[in-house]
Amino acid sequence: MPGKRARPVLRGPRRSNAPGLPDEIWFGIITRQAIRRGTFTSVTRLTRAINDYVTAWNTDARPFVWTATPDEILAKVRWVHTQVRKLLTNNDK
Repeated sequence: MPGKRARPVLRGPRRSNAPGLPDEIWFGIITRQAIRRGTFTSVTRLTRAINDYVTAWNTDARPFVWTATPDEILAKVRWVHTQVRKLLTNNDK
C-alpha cells in the first residue's frame, strides 16, 4: 500500500546478549516486587518507591564468598578441557 510504512518483524529471541544477565535479573526482581505492586501518580513517586526498595534490599547485603579453592576451579577447567578434546576427537572419526 502506498504511503504506509512497513512494520519491523521480530523473530526469535534476542541475540545481542546472553539471557539471564545480572542486570536483567535485578530489573525483573524490582519490577515484580516494587513497581507492579504500586500505583504511581508521578515520576517522582515512582522514583521514590524504587529508591526505597533499593535501600531496603541493601540493608541485608552480604559480600559474595567463593566456596571453591583455586585448585578446585583449575581442576574443573582441566577436566572440561579434556572432555571437549575427547568430543572433538570422536567427531573427527
